[in-house]
Amino acid sequence: MSYNAFALVDEPTDLRIDLGCGTQKKPGFLGVDIRSFEGVDVVLHAGRDPWPWSEGSVSEAHASHMVEHLSQPERCHFFNELYRVLRVGAKATIVTPHWASNRAYGDPTHVWPPVSEMFWYYLDAEWRRTQAPHTNDFLACDFRGVVWGYSMNPALAGRNQEYMQMASSFYKEAILDMTATLTR
Repeated sequence: MSYNAFALVDEPTDLRIDLGCGTQKKPGFLGVDIRSFEGVDVVLHAGRDPWPWSEGSVSEAHASHMVEHLSQPERCHFFNELYRVLRVGAKATIVTPHWASNRAYGDPTHVWPPVSEMFWYYLDAEWRRTQAPHTNDFLACDFRGVVWGYSMNPALAGRNQEYMQMASSFYKEAILDMTATLTR
């Protein structure tokens, strides 16, 4: 059953949201998507619409292969809203295709530019203050200590750490996805 996001009033005490869930909503999460697929609970354009949850009401968020479908202004809106609705100490897991993987370029609905490692720094207000103050006109979020890692191409399984590091630096397709963990 899906419903209009703006009609949501009763928030559970342990609200976990799966943003851009499509047909693969995470168990135990409220499914949010721009389309009314089966399993989607809230139909919402997360990059444009105001989110219907109150400030500090979300205990966990997840978005897998969703952010790359947003334009830069929509990404700013997404992360500002994500920061607003997360509880202090709550985490969000964001998975995107790595910029050096054809997964970032193959889908015609992906929006340029692909998400890169540098993007995550911009979500920290102190970093923006000293390194990119002009972006404070667009970003209000303050995710401190964003960490990210990679899912490597299975062809590299079993290789030593030095080889995998070299491959991730120099070989296209060595890294498939980036997974970032953001904490409010």
